Formats: sequence, C-alpha cells, structure tokens
Amino acid sequence: MECTEYVAREAISVVADRDSPTKLPCGPAEEGDKPQRKEQVEAENCGAESKGIEIKRLFDPERDGRETECKERRKLKKTNSWKMVRFQDPSADGDVLEQDSSAQSLFKEYAVEEWTSSSFEELFMAEEWQDITEDRLLRKKVLELGALNSLHPTWGQEVTVKMQCVLEDRTVVEKDWKLVFVVGEGDVNQALEECVISMHKGEITLLLADSQYAYGLLGREPDIPAWAPLLYQLQLLDIREKTDPLTLPIADRIRIGNQKRERGNFHFQREENSLAARAYLSNSLLTFTVFNVDIMFEEEEVRDYRIKCLNNLATAQLKLGQGDEALHTSRDVLTLEPINVKALFRMGKILSDKGEYKEAMEVLKKALKLEPTTKAIHAELSKLVQRQLGDKDTQEWKAKPAKMLGDNITPFLCPSKKRTFGISWKFILGALVVALGSLVMSVILTARN
Repeated sequence: MECTEYVAREAISVVADRDSPTKLPCGPAEEGDKPQRKEQVEAENCGAESKGIEIKRLFDPERDGRETECKERRKLKKTNSWKMVRFQDPSADGDVLEQDSSAQSLFKEYAVEEWTSSSFEELFMAEEWQDITEDRLLRKKVLELGALNSLHPTWGQEVTVKMQCVLEDRTVVEKDWKLVFVVGEGDVNQALEECVISMHKGEITLLLADSQYAYGLLGREPDIPAWAPLLYQLQLLDIREKTDPLTLPIADRIRIGNQKRERGNFHFQREENSLAARAYLSNSLLTFTVFNVDIMFEEEEVRDYRIKCLNNLATAQLKLGQGDEALHTSRDVLTLEPINVKALFRMGKILSDKGEYKEAMEVLKKALKLEPTTKAIHAELSKLVQRQLGDKDTQEWKAKPAKMLGDNITPFLCPSKKRTFGISWKFILGALVVALGSLVMSVILTARN
C-alpha cells in the first residue's frame, strides 16, 4: 500500500501538470502502460534498486477497498491559466499570493467528501445545504461557524476572504489567500457577493454556484467552459467600511482605479454592458482631483486613467441606450481633455441624434479639424448635413486632403447638380433622332415624286 500511494501521488502530479480534464488515476495501471515522465520511474520509496526501472504494473491485494481509499486521498488538479482581475490588499509582508493556481488546497483541514468527490448534481439536491437564492441555483454548506455576535457584511462594505474554486472535475480555476473586494461594485462575480453577505466573520463555508451566477454562456477562456457550475470554499476573514479614496496614497488610488477599469473592460468585451458600466462608475479615480503641486507626474497619470475610464463608460452607456448619461460622461472627458477626438465624435453623434444640429455641427467640425482623415467623422458630418436639409439627395459628402481643412467645412461639402428637366435627357435625344429620321425620309420621298 505504501508503494501504491507513492505512485498514485506521482500520477496525480503528472495529470495536474498536463492540465487535463481526465479523471485522476486510481489503483493498478493497465498492462503495458509506461510512465511518461522521469518522476514515475523513480520509485525510491518502493524499494527499487535503480531509478531506471519501468513500473509496468501495480499490484493491490485489497481490491475491494481500493476505491474508498482513493476517494479519501484524491487530490485537486491545477490550471496554469489565470484571467481574473485581482483586488489584492497591498501588503509589505509578502504573504499575499496574487497568482497561485497550484493544486495544493488552502483548506487542508476541511478536505470533506463534498469538496473532493461528490458530483455537483448530488450537491444541488442535498438536503443539508442551505439555499441562498429562491431558485436553488446558489447553495452553501457551513463547515465552521463564525462569530455569531458579528454582523453580516452589507452592500458597500469592503471584505477580505480566503477563497478556492474548482470545476466539477476538481480543476482549480481560482485561488486567493486574501481577496479584497467591495460588495456590490462588481469586483467579483455575483455568486461571491451573494454568499459573502450571508456569512459571519470567521465562517468557513462551501458555496455551490450555477453558471448564471458565475461566468454563464461565455465561460472564461481558457479555463472555465460555458455553462460551468463552480464549487467554492470560502472563509470570511475581515469586514470593514470602504476606505475613502481621498485618504489613500496616490499610488494606491491609481492601482485600484486601474483594476476597476480592467474589470469593466472584461465585462465590456463580453458585451455585459450593465456590469461594465457598474465597474466603471465605481472607479475611485473618477471621484477626486489632485491639487498637490509636488506630485504633478502622478496627477497626469491619474488624469489619463480617468479619461480612459470615462470614455469606456460613455461607450457602455451608449450600448445600453442611455444617451443622456453618455452625453454627460463625454462632457466630463472634454473637461479633462478638450481635444479628445473620441469624446468629440461621440458627443457630436449624440447631439445629432437628439436634433441639436447647431451644437452637433460645431463639435464635429472640431473633431474633423483634429483628425481630418477619419472617415467616421466625415460620414457622421455628412449625415448631419442631410438631416439639416431634410433631403438625402441634396448633399454629397466627399473626403478632402487634410491640407485643405480650415475653420470652415464648406470646401468639404460638394453640392450635387440639380435636375432642371422633368424628362430624362435620354428620352429627349431619342425623340430628336426619330424626328430627324422622319424629316430625311420625307425629303427623299418628295424628291422621287
């Protein structure tokens, strides 16, 4: 049995390194199977005389009890991918692991059956689990009670949790010793937010989340498939009020604000526009201004981050049909950077759609002067001219070289020639030809007579 356990551990490590969804090997290997890595042939703990011996077969005399033994010793696999925005608590002690996707469990003392071997279908139907939501798609089981006299976290408070997450085949896809986030600001998925507000400080719990509370239809490339439910093991370490951004050092403001922006970008790329807008709006970089002349470099960096975040927010608001909000956000961008072409173009388009043609014309002219070769600006300005004149055929927009651009856009508008006749010129020409032919025939007949 000692030999069997050793080789089983080595086989598990190979599966983990390959990042494969294949089930963990258990018991004797099939006849003829050869190890693929050096670790599998180094059977020092099994009494082997040489490290070059190939292990052809493992003999287990207690076959009836093998499956139970393997379930108890089953280990988690790991994944090398890591595409989750981290909101780590800044610390100088170095004990915060920002990216730890190893197979080693953070909760060794709670390697219970539900965590290691039970199917998700069994857990969704288990009676001893509590329903967090009425649809029974978000459930939890308390492993260790927390401080019962403590309050639950509420929306807007900042929490710190120790967290580990696996797929149904026990592949580790998320893992963090100290995950810091603000409840309700979209820093993490909905499953974690909903579960945390039901926990007491110090509580350790298992959380089973259906895909609609995690990563849904799209999954998360490359480690979480579409429609994949997740099993979390959580411990609520701390609860505190959200820190006022004005009290943080400028470096921390930039770090947190940029992470919020990245989280918004993550949702925006997935076309989850409402979640993207919420992440952008919760960005602390949008709520303060730096006046200290001693940190001019940091102030410039903050301004750049704020402009990027506001532009992304305005785009998300447009996709949600929130034109007035997007217009207000675009004006905020122009307050920080009056020559921001993206904001000018977006603002001009919104004003044109709202029927405020005069202001839209001035804004689009300014954008065109900054980037005279951008076709999108030409097209939008042409559309605006057509709306003003009320006739789509009265004006034709043509792009001109940049050197011809001045304060006036008149050279860029080339009026088409108006039709002076109600009858087609082809029809008139044909009639003239017929008339001329008739005249010639008349002359010829008269001459013959």
